[in-house]
Amino acid sequence: MSEPSLQHPLTGKRILVTQADAFMGPVLCEVLEEQGATVIASREDIADPDAPRRIVDQAGSVDILVANLAVPAPSSRVGDVSAGEWRDTFATMVDPLPRLMQAVLPGMREQGHGRVLVMGSASALRGMKRASTYSAARGAQMAWTQSVGVELAPENIQVNLIAQNFVDNPTYFPPEIQENPRFQERLKREVPLGRLVSAREDAQFAAYLCSDAASCFVGQVFPVCGGWVNR
Repeated sequence: MSEPSLQHPLTGKRILVTQADAFMGPVLCEVLEEQGATVIASREDIADPDAPRRIVDQAGSVDILVANLAVPAPSSRVGDVSAGEWRDTFATMVDPLPRLMQAVLPGMREQGHGRVLVMGSASALRGMKRASTYSAARGAQMAWTQSVGVELAPENIQVNLIAQNFVDNPTYFPPEIQENPRFQERLKREVPLGRLVSAREDAQFAAYLCSDAASCFVGQVFPVCGGWVNR
C-alpha cells in the first residue's frame, strides 16, 4: 500500500459514501478520489431499514464512512406537520445513523481504527420558521454525533459532523433557486460572504476531516456556511 502524500492525503483509504447521487454526494466522491481514496459510492435508498447493513456488506472493509443524508426540506407550518412528513424525514436522515454505525463498527474495531463523518446542516443551530421537522432531524444528527463521538474515541474511531448552510448543492440550492432575484437578495442580506460556499470548498474540508491529520477531532460539530448575520 502506498503512503499518503501532501497531494494525496487519502491514499490507501477506502471510503463509503451514502446517497452518493444527492446532496453533497457527487462532489464528495470527486474530491475524495482526487485525494487518493478508493471511494465506494452507494446510491441505494437509505430509508430502507435493511439498506445500511446491505450497503456495508457490499462495500466490504472500509476505513471511513461518510454519512451523506438528505431529503428535500419540508416547509410546513408547525400546525400542519403531518405524521408522514415527520416519519419520512427522520427515516432518511436520522434512523440510518445507528444502523450504519452498527454495520461498520465491527470492521473498524477489528482493524483498530475508523472514522465516520456526517454531512449535516446548521439549520438546528438557529431557529427558522417553517422548518421544525427538518431542523429537528438535523439536530438529532448533531446530538447523535456528539454522544457517539466521545464514546468511540478511546477505540481510535472518530465521529464528527459538518453542519453546513448556504453551501452550493443540487438538493437544497438548485440553479432555479440560485437564479431567483429574491434568493440573491437574501444572500446579500443574511450571508456576510454574499455568496454560497462552493461545493468543492465544502468537500475539501470534508476530505481533511477524513485524513489522518484530523485524528484529534472527536464528537465535533463543524459549522460550514457563508455565515449568518446575527440578529
